[in-house]
Amino acid sequence: MDLPVALRSPKALVSAATPIVLRHLAPAKVSEVYESYWRFAAERQAVFFRRARGETGPWTQNPVLAVYKFTNAYRASDRVSQYLIRRVIYRDDLPKSPREMFFRILVFKLFNKIETWELLERALGPITFEDYRFAAYDEVLGGAMCAGHRIYSAAYIMPPGSSAFGWRAKHQNHLMLLERMMADRLPERLAHTRSMQEGFEKLRAYPTVGDFLAYQFITDLNYSELTDFSEMDFVVPGPGARDGLRKCFAEPGGLNEPELIRLVADLQEQEFERLGLDFESLWGRRLQLIDCQNLFCEVDKYARVAHPQITGKTGRARIKQKFAPKSMSIDLFYPPKWKLNEKIRADAVQRATVG
Repeated sequence: MDLPVALRSPKALVSAATPIVLRHLAPAKVSEVYESYWRFAAERQAVFFRRARGETGPWTQNPVLAVYKFTNAYRASDRVSQYLIRRVIYRDDLPKSPREMFFRILVFKLFNKIETWELLERALGPITFEDYRFAAYDEVLGGAMCAGHRIYSAAYIMPPGSSAFGWRAKHQNHLMLLERMMADRLPERLAHTRSMQEGFEKLRAYPTVGDFLAYQFITDLNYSELTDFSEMDFVVPGPGARDGLRKCFAEPGGLNEPELIRLVADLQEQEFERLGLDFESLWGRRLQLIDCQNLFCEVDKYARVAHPQITGKTGRARIKQKFAPKSMSIDLFYPPKWKLNEKIRADAVQRATVG
């Protein structure tokens, strides 16, 4: 199957103008995994809504989704992102200045683990830069590690940073990284940044912060009021997404990886309709570039079981994590600037009235 090559110019991304068709590029050619990309996105989102509405399991008849663990179609719907948004960023009891907002988001994201954040809160009280002391944080984190606890998430690998900062323990170097950012007044500089890419580049300039981490960090910071970038401004594919792209596109048609992700984001409604898929968006919010990027990462994993004959660059052939079903209420909350929370409350009231 050939795809049209439709891309938006950087200016058109903001205005949502008609896509520009670049006819000088050859059409991209897709593999069978490309269709699974859309089917996976639709079914994973359906599972999300079934759970959010309190339906009892099983939530899917898809044999791969039923057995293995995958992130949500929308990054902001994942458990850790939801915790960050509600319990770290939008807290009435914590300061709202750019410096304080940046500090606590980075404290959370350096470890990306809910249990580590809660450990620090229990031991040190409210997490604020005003009260921050290296020795106190080092003692809590080092003590947890000595007790055999994992303080880092396995979602992505944080570089140790010893060559850049000279400390023995990984967490010590990351605290020093954060101190350097604060000393450089990075929060204030980000608050005056005009584009997501510019914010990404400011983060990318720091030791141990590569492309993938800088993109993750700017996305998380953008959940707050510190910045207000469109998630359709900019995308950086991670290692898993690059493998997913290779599996979906037999020929890229002259497009690089970010352009392929943007192409998919532009075509989403058309492709769901073409395949007869009833994709329920996030209360009207389309899949953004970060979501499409994440979906390529998840489809890379999905294809290991659903399409084992199509291999990626890494050659990984199995999915490590199994899905452990849990019946639990999901209290969803998104950045207020997205204007979704009012729709969620109205939807809940309507369901309660009908029920």
